Amino acid sequence: MKHDLDFLRLKSSGGGYSPRGPLEAQNVPLRVVLPSAYKLKPVTPKMKLSTTLAVLAAAAAEAHYTFPSIANTPDWQYVRQTSNYQSNGPVTNVNSPDIRCYQLRPGSGAPGTYTVAAGSTLAYNAKASISHPGPMAVYIAKVPAGQTAATWDGSGKVWSKIYQDRPNLGGSMTWPSNGARSINVPIPRCLQNGDYLLRAEHIALHSAGSAGGAQFYISCAQITVTGGSGTYSPRNQVSFPGAYSATDPGIMINIYYPVPTSYTPPGPAVETC
Repeated sequence: MKHDLDFLRLKSSGGGYSPRGPLEAQNVPLRVVLPSAYKLKPVTPKMKLSTTLAVLAAAAAEAHYTFPSIANTPDWQYVRQTSNYQSNGPVTNVNSPDIRCYQLRPGSGAPGTYTVAAGSTLAYNAKASISHPGPMAVYIAKVPAGQTAATWDGSGKVWSKIYQDRPNLGGSMTWPSNGARSINVPIPRCLQNGDYLLRAEHIALHSAGSAGGAQFYISCAQITVTGGSGTYSPRNQVSFPGAYSATDPGIMINIYYPVPTSYTPPGPAVETC
């Protein structure tokens, strides 16, 4: 081929082809002209924009996260696989059915149900880490008689909050969950024994200055509680969707300027035994 440089020989006088020896011996400067098929196309503004958007999309996916496991277990073994298991993208519509468990396949549970003792602490794991500022909450719902944690859809006004963190206030708002790879969730000692859904929720507030700007990262784990006293009687139960409004003060908020001097998380208060 013409562009096979291993066999190319040039004349020093005219730059033509010569079989007399290697280029080094003839001391001839080499200028390679590629065929038209190899010529680079000029970079257009559209190409620059496409490249920029691709880089931003990759960075956004890297900054997002999922909650795929509990304790020291494989991803999606006891947690229902979420629609963002590949994209890591959030839910932004609080009125969407996705706000409950963000399931990839609604009506299909996780492969297993994890047994946990009432009064113990259960790690709910983030992947790769919680990389946005905002509050972390965990809700629990008792599976009704005749169903299991693997079959129940979690519908109805059945969810009570058992965990909630709050920001540190001052010159800026800082969050206990920011950067965390795992959240330790206290399982109330007064729960009734039986199957439950455990719902992890992190609300990213970095772009929450307008309605729909907050990002919800959600998943639901299937657990069986043992050793509970059975006296748990939640005062405030909510449904998903239904628990939140897009304009709730804890959801639509500018956390940067002016820096808030107080913060109230959305939803009900944490239940205690």
